[in-house]
Amino acid sequence: MPGGRQPAFSGFLAELGQPHLEALRARGWRRRFARGAVLFEEGASSEQVMIVLSGRVKISHFTADGREIILAVRGPGELLGELSAIDQEPRSATALAAEPVETLVLSVEDFQQFVSTTPRAAMVLLLGLTRRLREADRKRIEFAAFDTVGRVALRLLDLAEQFGEPAAKGVRITLPLSQQELAGLIGASREAVSKALQQLRKRGWIETQRRGISILDPEALHKRALL
Repeated sequence: MPGGRQPAFSGFLAELGQPHLEALRARGWRRRFARGAVLFEEGASSEQVMIVLSGRVKISHFTADGREIILAVRGPGELLGELSAIDQEPRSATALAAEPVETLVLSVEDFQQFVSTTPRAAMVLLLGLTRRLREADRKRIEFAAFDTVGRVALRLLDLAEQFGEPAAKGVRITLPLSQQELAGLIGASREAVSKALQQLRKRGWIETQRRGISILDPEALHKRALL
């Protein structure tokens, strides 16, 4: 990010280590995407792996009626498209830029060769896939065990941990999400999420702005989620 503050990496790049990171950079090229741009589409063939360098990317599935279900949000340092690179199956989801994004792009062949010749990269990749499996299991449990208000509370806490920054009051979630997108992330209707947000706002636990939410009382949100 010339002329700006370098983002803190998480996930794959954070755990890879500097020498391996430089070797990885040498194999790829940078590509930028405007907000709303499609990085790749569900069902498309897999020819590239991307690593987010800056910005955030939504990983989404679109239903037959066009409704977006957000499966995950990936930030700086995280891999995109690694599953298809491993099993050579078509893309399992669509990746969209939630804001301006810069990525490091590698061909599938280069990524496979890097992982196969770099034991540290193979272990980091395995750990990342394991975390995502656990995350998927947790979300299934949440969907079965908690009501909509509880799921909204839990997801807001997750978003604050991943994308929060201190604000005048509480912690502001810096990821821009509409109520429809938040509904897709939680697996509920927009109307149900709107009512849940209204309830949490009335209790003074959150504050909402246009495409923005601040967490004012994380402890209260956590307790409400476990009811």
